[in-house]
Amino acid sequence: MSETRPDTLDPLIDAEEDTTPTPPVAAARRTLRARPALVMTGIVLASLNMRAALAGVSPLIGEIGDHFHLAAAASSLVTTIPLVFMGLGSIVAPKLARRWGTETVLCGALLLLCGGILLRIAPPVVALFVGCALVGTATALLNVLMPGLVKRDFPDRAASMTALYSTTLILGATGSAALSVPLENALGGWQGSLASWSLLAAVAAVVWIPQAVLARRGTRHGRAATTPVQTAQSGPKLTRSPIAWQVTLMMGTQSLIAYVCIAWMPTVFTDGGMSKNEAGMVYAFYTLVQMAGSFVVPMVAGRMRDQRLLGAGVVVLMAAGVTGLLTAPVAGAWVWATLMGVAQGGLLGLALTLMVLRTRDAHTASRLSGMAQTWGYLLASVGPFAIGAVHQATDSWTLPVSLLLVACAALLLLAMGAGRDRKI
Repeated sequence: MSETRPDTLDPLIDAEEDTTPTPPVAAARRTLRARPALVMTGIVLASLNMRAALAGVSPLIGEIGDHFHLAAAASSLVTTIPLVFMGLGSIVAPKLARRWGTETVLCGALLLLCGGILLRIAPPVVALFVGCALVGTATALLNVLMPGLVKRDFPDRAASMTALYSTTLILGATGSAALSVPLENALGGWQGSLASWSLLAAVAAVVWIPQAVLARRGTRHGRAATTPVQTAQSGPKLTRSPIAWQVTLMMGTQSLIAYVCIAWMPTVFTDGGMSKNEAGMVYAFYTLVQMAGSFVVPMVAGRMRDQRLLGAGVVVLMAAGVTGLLTAPVAGAWVWATLMGVAQGGLLGLALTLMVLRTRDAHTASRLSGMAQTWGYLLASVGPFAIGAVHQATDSWTLPVSLLLVACAALLLLAMGAGRDRKI
């Protein structure tokens, strides 16, 4: 989960399909902008959906595994598969936006999300995994296209709208995590709890339908005419840049820790003797306090030329929380959740900020964001499955949680490299 101010940069510059809009396109967009309340409502509802379908699974993963008779490693696929498709979906999102328009693709993503959520509760186990793939793909489309939409339609309020969008995303994840067990109890099982989030996606899709229709009325054959100034291939070769890889791997490693926590943190607590309801609340608190780190750390980073000390401090905070989770998971659960939550939000915010600070122009920053998001999610997808497999093999959480300390050590090295005052 989110994962919390996820995409303040467009993954590819040509995802903005309206670089030079034709007069009909501009007229359609003026019509949309004349209804700012509708657009803002759509952004808020879409943001609420961007992590809710993922965060709501974590407290229920034990019940899901028991229902389908899945081992721990196989159960982790419920969170691993969406991550894989979040990485793969990030590649195709700009192409879909160029072909159909941002509003149409966002509306389609919400409908796809609704279908994927419902498919996860179908009887055959294959439907569970296919539904997870659809949820991951839909989330990727929302991740990639929402920030560009905010910058396009609210150019004078981009910062405040980005803050609204990222905060709403965290609230969606927190609410989903906190309500998943109560909804399970109220609706008679984990199926009802998971399915309930399809209603939120459906409501958001309904709000986006008129926006998609209005936008497409101003295009020719459903496509926006463009005159892109730059292509995705122009600029420095990112795959040959050490700084680019350090930022990418930093993004991926912090995402790996985040999604391991999404998949297994409540289970670590319940296996230690905590009630399922309290474990869900501790996990929800962990997601909530991420807002503090994701707000403060980027602001501090922007005032520094060299971010190595800041990065090291945030990593040490994360390592302290993981150490507590290893030594006294239940006794200090709220303390460890606080340390890890603030650090997790700070690491994500720092990784996103470094995409801007380490590049010379907006185009290169956008390309670096796309590289980091694609490879970052693919790297993160290894975490939940690997931790689940180790737990299954050892029948203990000691070694799996210890591996998170290894990830923290890697993050420290990456922060030392990516935090240097260098430009790509």
